[in-house]
Amino acid sequence: MKRHRSITRPLISSPLIALCLVLLTGRALAVTSIIPNAPAINAKGFVLMDYDSGQIIASENAETALAPASLTKMMTAYVIGREINSGRLSFDDKVTISRNAWSRNFPDSSKMFIEPGDKISVGDLSRGIMVQSGNDASVAMAEHIAGSEGAFVDLMNSWATRLGMTNTQFINAHGLDGDSIATTPRDMAILTQRLIQDAPEVYQIYQERSFKWNGITQYNRNQLLWDRSLNVDGGKTGYTSNAGYSLVTSATQEGMRLITVVMGTPSKTARLEESRKLLTYGFRFFETSTLLDQDSAVQTEKVWMGTQDQINLGVNDDISVTLPKGQARRLKVEYEINTPLKAPLEEGSVLGQVRWVLGDETIKEANLMAIEAVEQGSLIKRLVDSVLLFINNLKQNLLS
Repeated sequence: MKRHRSITRPLISSPLIALCLVLLTGRALAVTSIIPNAPAINAKGFVLMDYDSGQIIASENAETALAPASLTKMMTAYVIGREINSGRLSFDDKVTISRNAWSRNFPDSSKMFIEPGDKISVGDLSRGIMVQSGNDASVAMAEHIAGSEGAFVDLMNSWATRLGMTNTQFINAHGLDGDSIATTPRDMAILTQRLIQDAPEVYQIYQERSFKWNGITQYNRNQLLWDRSLNVDGGKTGYTSNAGYSLVTSATQEGMRLITVVMGTPSKTARLEESRKLLTYGFRFFETSTLLDQDSAVQTEKVWMGTQDQINLGVNDDISVTLPKGQARRLKVEYEINTPLKAPLEEGSVLGQVRWVLGDETIKEANLMAIEAVEQGSLIKRLVDSVLLFINNLKQNLLS
């Protein structure tokens, strides 16, 4: 019979330290628990998300399907990054430009100004996509990677599904309007988070402020890169008459990274100001704390009938939480172990849960898993432990 053994611990283990904090900061905690509402944002939809925890701090119409415009190119960049990671592509590879990718095919939209027959490196074309927002460069890379833009779009949509972008549909590599093209603020926040995490070398290009090609210098349309009050290190603009003016940004401050998505604002100025409002609000009133590190030993538990008597439990991902400033120190952590633990136990098997509680609310929870395997012990070991376990259970039943 499985038993659940629960242990509750404050995150601050020393009673003296905890008492001092209560006495010294009790009043401050009461004040910091009052957080103003997120600012009103003039957009069709928006999201403010913490990068590490993935928590959405503020949003409106986060799941509403909207035209992505050139935000689409973030998925184009993501696919480029995944191809580089796989070894099938290099920044130094040369791409021969086809007539389909000719800049003249995009007369009234952003372009890199490439021409048929040009041989251009993947690195330069990536800058043409990410800095200059070139539709021509997007088609050139799509054809180089997948053979045709249509096949590349299939790759884009496959990655969108794998990343959990449940309300996204791409129809081209650049984002010009068309039937069924759609994404949501939440999906774009997820894509940005994964682009930073999975393709950091590609993401770095977003912070470049200008790029010159064919004698033409073009400047990054994300003007927040020049804002000295914010440490914005990347993002992407988008515009069509149907989509309106959109902007994805990411910025860091004191070890915290925030992602903003504003879609469908009325002007270039508005997308900058609305993004700035969200970043300022997030950094001023919230903080992110790492609760547990991946694969670190969280708990050590008794194992019966195994080649060893104890096993270390941990989590398979870093666990972070985003809370109003001052609230993380009030968290309590609760462990629930599926005792008794009997060998054999496989590495990675779920043996319990850990949760973090603030007041009466569970803020975060995760599975506790075996960090290492424990093989079954000898026949004598199993017999001895069976007797001891029987006696132990009998004592617990009598006490209860």
